[in-house]
Amino acid sequence: MNVTIDRMECVSCGACWNICPDLFENNHCDSLSQITEPFRFCGDRAEGIIPDYLVSCALEAEHLCPVRIITISRDESG
Repeated sequence: MNVTIDRMECVSCGACWNICPDLFENNHCDSLSQITEPFRFCGDRAEGIIPDYLVSCALEAEHLCPVRIITISRDESG
């Protein structure tokens, strides 16, 4: 599964990185949410690939984000 964050719309509430800290983190320079480095797609802080063991918490973070900036989709290539 893939994840995208609309970082420019992030309100830095911390819901995603508190619920799923292995996948999401707070960028200490701009205070916006980002994908943790091991799961970034081509180094992009706003796009990532979710490993199977993090899908549940990623979906919960998507659901609980108050501004709905997290989008999770299936990888259509495989």
